[in-house]
Amino acid sequence: MKRTAIVYYSMSGNTEYIAKTVAEKTGGELIKLTPKKEYPSKGFAKFFWGGKSAVMGDTPSLEDYSFDAQNIDRIIFGTPVWAGSFTPPLRTFIKENKEALAGKEFAAFFCFSGGGADKAKNKLLNFLGADKFFSELILVDPKDKPSEEKAQMTEEFCKKLAE
Repeated sequence: MKRTAIVYYSMSGNTEYIAKTVAEKTGGELIKLTPKKEYPSKGFAKFFWGGKSAVMGDTPSLEDYSFDAQNIDRIIFGTPVWAGSFTPPLRTFIKENKEALAGKEFAAFFCFSGGGADKAKNKLLNFLGADKFFSELILVDPKDKPSEEKAQMTEEFCKKLAE
């Protein structure tokens, strides 16, 4: 089995819910990204500042995290979708580790409420300089609105990762 890191940012808990589920099923190492200055998490400010940061391509400073690329074969990125893009903390991680990511296999999962997941997927692929993900998963509010279908989709995503 490939040595796997699950790199994710989560604000409302949906992305973290899937990250932990994937880690349980794959044995992957969780790497939670936390901005030094948190985004507003409620009301208009949440959507305004998060969306603005994603659209502008911000790279916020992150709290310390541990990532040893030499011991990792595959990286699974987990992100909410903000304004049709992946979140700025992932942008920072990728920028900080660009050289170490070269030659790695990528997978990704996207959690959203309002749409834009396909755009976010393409933007993440482009930012990584990759053509496609080994496996990908797109879910609407998996923690807040669980369903058997979403659980099955997550299971299929994890099975593909075991190949």
